[in-house]
Amino acid sequence: MVSSALAQYIPRGGAAAAAADAADSQYDRPARRSAPAGAAPGRQEQILGAVNLDQDLRITRSNLDAPVFAGVEAATGSSFLDLLPPGDVPTVTRRLRQVLETGEPHVARVQRLRRGDGSELVVSLSILAAAPPQEGLTVTLIAMARRLHLYAAETAIGTSLDIGETAQSLAESLLAWGDVAAVDLDFAVWTGEAVTGRSQGRIRLRRAALVPDRAWPDGYVTPGDHLPGEASRLLSQAIRRDDAAQPVVIPDREAIERVLGSPRLVRALTPGDRAVGVAFLPLVLDGTPPVVLGVAEVWRRADRPFEDGELLDLQELVDRTAHHVDLARRHHREHTQVLALQRRLLPRTSGDTIETASVYQPATPDSAGVGGDWVNSFPLPDGRTALVVGDVVGHGLGAAATMGQLSMEARALLSAGLAPDEVLEHLDDTVALLDDAESGLAAGYSALGSTCCIAVYDPVSHRVALSSAGHLPPVLVLPDGPAGPVAVGTHPGLGAEFALREPFEVHSFAAPPGSLLALYTDGLVEDPAVSIDEGIGRLADLVAEVHPWDPLQQAARNVAATLAPGRRRDDVTLLLARMIGYRKGDTATWRLPARYDAAARARTLVSALLRQWRIREDTRDSVLLVVSELVANAVRFARGPLTVRVIRTGHGLLCEVGDTGNGRPRLGRNRPLDDGGRGLHVVHGLTTRWGVRWTDTGKVVWAAIAR
Repeated sequence: MVSSALAQYIPRGGAAAAAADAADSQYDRPARRSAPAGAAPGRQEQILGAVNLDQDLRITRSNLDAPVFAGVEAATGSSFLDLLPPGDVPTVTRRLRQVLETGEPHVARVQRLRRGDGSELVVSLSILAAAPPQEGLTVTLIAMARRLHLYAAETAIGTSLDIGETAQSLAESLLAWGDVAAVDLDFAVWTGEAVTGRSQGRIRLRRAALVPDRAWPDGYVTPGDHLPGEASRLLSQAIRRDDAAQPVVIPDREAIERVLGSPRLVRALTPGDRAVGVAFLPLVLDGTPPVVLGVAEVWRRADRPFEDGELLDLQELVDRTAHHVDLARRHHREHTQVLALQRRLLPRTSGDTIETASVYQPATPDSAGVGGDWVNSFPLPDGRTALVVGDVVGHGLGAAATMGQLSMEARALLSAGLAPDEVLEHLDDTVALLDDAESGLAAGYSALGSTCCIAVYDPVSHRVALSSAGHLPPVLVLPDGPAGPVAVGTHPGLGAEFALREPFEVHSFAAPPGSLLALYTDGLVEDPAVSIDEGIGRLADLVAEVHPWDPLQQAARNVAATLAPGRRRDDVTLLLARMIGYRKGDTATWRLPARYDAAARARTLVSALLRQWRIREDTRDSVLLVVSELVANAVRFARGPLTVRVIRTGHGLLCEVGDTGNGRPRLGRNRPLDDGGRGLHVVHGLTTRWGVRWTDTGKVVWAAIAR
C-alpha cells in the first residue's frame, strides 16, 4: 500500500513540482499548524522525497523537487549509489540487495546523501519493494526533522569512549545544519589532562574532527593540527566569558576577514574561498564555574543565514553531548595511566642464565586498552629466575590496581625465598581480602576468580618448579623432545572461597639448556571456532618451530601475530623463556655430614675449587670465611646432611649452604659480651646480599660475593 501511494507521488512526466503544489493546496486547512522559520507563508516545508530503482540499482524515476533536496542530483539512468558517501556504499548496497531478494523492507535508517557541491544532507532512508506492476525498489528519503535529529545524534555520539571518535560523531551530527562542521578541543582535553574553569597561560586548541572528508586547500587546519595561536586566543576569548557561554555567529566572509584580521588565519580557518558564514558553539561542561572543553564550528553558505531556532537547536545538541566528550577525556586519561602501569610490569631484560621475550596486545579500545593481564620475569637474589603470568578479572583501573598489587606482592615473596605454592597461598588471601564487603565489592569491582601461574627456574640443576592457580598450562619445548603443555594440577583460582579449598601443588620438571617455555593468558589461544585444547596445541606447534638461533623477541611477535592476527575480546599476553643455565664447570656441589669438622672440610673443598677458577686471593679469603660461618651455623642449629654449593656467576660468586632445619637465621644486635651471633655479622659484612629460601626438606642460606 505504501509503495502504491509512493508510485503516485512520483509522477511519470516531469510534473513533480506541480503535483506537490496540488497536494499542498489540497491539504491546506485553516487549522493547519504554523510554518517553521524560513518556510514560505501558508505552506508546510516539504521534507519527503522518493526514488524508484531498477534491478541494477539505477534510478528510473524520482521526486526530489523539494527545496531541502537542492543539490542532490538524482538523474534518470544514473546509479543510486552515486548519491552516497563512498564509505556508506557497501552497507547501503547490501541493504538494497537484501530487499530485492527477500521483499522485507528496511525502514527509517539514518543516512547521508551527497550534494553536487560536496556538502551532505542527513535523511531518514527507507527501502521498499516496488508495488506491482512496477519492478525493483522504491526508496523514500525524509529530510530529518531537527528534533528527531537531536535525539538520533545524541544516541550516536555516546556509543564510543574514544575521544577522536566522539568528536567525529559530533561533527557528523552538526553537518545537518551546515555544509562543513569541525570540532576543536582544548589540548588538555585531547590529552586527557584535567581541565579547569579558567585557563592558565596560553590556550591551545587542536582540531579533533572535520567533515566532510575531502581534500582541503593548503594551509587549512585539518584533524590532528593545532590551530594558530592567534585563532586559539580569539576563539577562547569569544567563549570564555564571565556570563554563560553563548554561540558566536559571523554572518559572511567580509565579517570573517575583518574579525580574523590576517589572511593566514582566514586561510587556516575558512573552508574554501566562497562566501560563507559560521557559528561557533562552545562545548561547556556544567559546573561552578562552567568548564569550556572546546568549540564546535558549523560553516554554511552566506545566502542561508542562521535562524535563532537553528542556533538554539545547535547549542542544545552541543550541550547534550559535552559530557560525552568529557567522559572520553576521562577514559583516555585512565587508559594512559593503566597502560603505563601495564608496560611497567612487562619484563625488561634477560639474564645470563635465561633469555626472555614478551608480547602484550590490548583488547578493544572500549576496554580502556588494558585489562588485567600481567606478565613478569625477574632474577631472584639467589641466582634463580622467576617467571610469572596472571589474569585479573575485568578491565580498567580496578583491574589494573589489583594487577599491580598482586604482581609486586608476588615479586616480593619470591625474592624473600618462598616457594611458588606458598606465594600463591598469600595471593589467594590477598584477593579474598581485596574483595571483602568494605574495600572490594562496595567499590563495584571484584577480582574473585583471577588466575596466576608461577615458574622458578634453577640454572644449576636445570629444573623448573611450577605452581598454578586456575591458569592455563604452560607449553614446554625440549631441545630433543616433544612440545606440549605441562601437566599441572587444577585449581579454581585465586580468592575462590566458595569452592573446596585445595592446597596449591608444585610441579617440578627438567628444562635442560635450549628448552623453551611459553607462559600466556587465555586471550592468546581462545577462539570461538576451535576448542581451547586445540588452541593450546596450535601454540605448542608454533613454539616448537622457533629455531635456537632465532631472535626470541621477534619469535614471540610472530607467534602472537599468527594466533591473534586481529583484535580480540580479551588481552593477548605471551612470555617466552629460553633456558641457558650455568655450564657444568661453573658450579660445584658437595654433601657433607653435620659433624664438628664440617666447616674445615668445606673450606678445603672450596679452596681447591677457587684456585682452579683462579679467583683473586682477597676474594678467595672472603668466600672461605663466609662458607665456614654458614656451615658452622648449619651444624649448630640443624640436623641431617648439609649441601654446599658454589656458583661462578657473571658478576661474582654465589655460596649456598642447605640443611634440614626450619629456623630462619636473623641478624641481631651484637653486644660485646655475647657468646655467639657474630657469624651472621661477618657474612653480612663480606657479601653484597644474603638471604634464605625454603625447600621441601628444609632451607638454603645463600650469600653473593663480588669478584
